[in-house]
Amino acid sequence: MDDRYDVVVIGGGAAGLAGAVALARARRSVLVVDAGEPRNAPAGGVHNHLGREGSPPAELLASARADVTGYGGHIVDATVTTVGHDDDGFRVALADGRDVRARRLLVATGGVDALPDVPGLADRWGRDVLHCPYCHGWEVRDRRIGVLADGPLGVRQALLWRQWSQHVLLLRHHGDAPDPTQAEQLAARAVTVVDGPVTGLDVDDDRLTGVRLADGSLVRVDALVVASRVAARADMLAPLGLKPVDVDHEGQLVGTRIPADAFGATDVPGVWVAGNATAVAATVVVSAAQGVTAAGAINADLVAEDTARAVAAYRHDLATMFEQDAWEDRYRSRPAVWSGNPNPQLVAEVGDLPAGRALDVGCGEGADAVWLARRGWRVTAVDIAPTAVDRTAAHAADAGVADRVTARQADLRVEAPEAGAYDLVSAQFMHLPAGQWRDLVARLADAVAPGGTLLLVGHHPLDLRTTARRMHFPDLMFTAEQAADLLDADRWRVRVAQTRPRAAVDPDGRDVTVHDAVLVAHRLP
Repeated sequence: MDDRYDVVVIGGGAAGLAGAVALARARRSVLVVDAGEPRNAPAGGVHNHLGREGSPPAELLASARADVTGYGGHIVDATVTTVGHDDDGFRVALADGRDVRARRLLVATGGVDALPDVPGLADRWGRDVLHCPYCHGWEVRDRRIGVLADGPLGVRQALLWRQWSQHVLLLRHHGDAPDPTQAEQLAARAVTVVDGPVTGLDVDDDRLTGVRLADGSLVRVDALVVASRVAARADMLAPLGLKPVDVDHEGQLVGTRIPADAFGATDVPGVWVAGNATAVAATVVVSAAQGVTAAGAINADLVAEDTARAVAAYRHDLATMFEQDAWEDRYRSRPAVWSGNPNPQLVAEVGDLPAGRALDVGCGEGADAVWLARRGWRVTAVDIAPTAVDRTAAHAADAGVADRVTARQADLRVEAPEAGAYDLVSAQFMHLPAGQWRDLVARLADAVAPGGTLLLVGHHPLDLRTTARRMHFPDLMFTAEQAADLLDADRWRVRVAQTRPRAAVDPDGRDVTVHDAVLVAHRLP
């Protein structure tokens, strides 16, 4: 178990595990905290669950847990005591003293069934004391079914269970007598009304055989239907201000729920809820569906937050990455940043040119400057980072061409190079925000002497389609044609404006093809 997650899921039932699987498949870091108190534990099987009909609840949960961990999610058997706000989301405190942090919460704590005050009900709950005909009706079909009226819904429940058996009794218990319309409906469906409170159960050989009334009489039934009140487990949410509200159905209190919208979002930003904690009547498959729905909403919310953070970082990088401090930090971070080899397009285009004065823009560690100097060029090597300038000077000295290389620190965006002074101006992979780039190209073009050559090489936008992992700043990349459009056609003859493929290896060691945007232009005399 780590101490920080994208999502902490509180509750390891159908809703929580289904949500956790969806989130883990979305590559979110997920922790499920499971107190091990599934509401359906007493039931013999899960029903109306497509493809898993009749599966024992424990078997289904074990399979779902394996799904969660199989996708990289984490599960811890523990109880959450409190949940509070944290600087970056929420702090989840566990009963064993551990804390975990979460950016988002999915509450799937389920509910606790409060049964009518009849001795023995809890011992038979989920076996032959039942509540849902869609969950248990088939298993007791055609048997003697008693429906314990504990409020206005008693008549409706009796008529509903009549679908599964002809032998249904309405046990009035403490409920009101049916009104004339209800009495007629019950009579028409052959449902017998039994007056008097139920005081206990009759059990023989671990099997329900009947109910005892207050007058001592025994009413033979094989199954007893009760209306439980499902109370949402939510005590741990009190510090967040989340409290359950009553759920009323046709005048009868049927439980409490944590209020949420159709996607499970609560009134507390960052907290979602699914399953019986918010829907008292949700079955296993419905709870699972709610978990998946909430997971989708949570992931979308995290995507929006991740995007906002990325935009802020992107803007910060654009504002800082081309400045002296950023480049200086990059060079100081390692002994050598570049390969030490001259750029291939420089070699291809300048090898046959007569030597003269050259301006190497963004000289880096001097590989291009030294290559030019060895061929007789007198090179002014310029970089914004002092460490790069020092390395260029050292490289030139080691190569024995220090007398032909002048290494100088300058920011050519603010300090224009000498106009008309160079027979060659080479800018290899000089990428800047669009406005700065256009201005710099104009300054570099002015620095070319009549009859001289301007060589601009950059990463082509096509490289963003590869796995080469170029800096992902689409507006900073350019094509040769875009560079050519910046030159005055009356002063320049464009000799080369091409996209040239080049073999490379991506960060994962795969062979890829990258593309250089290459502009070679001759300044007219």
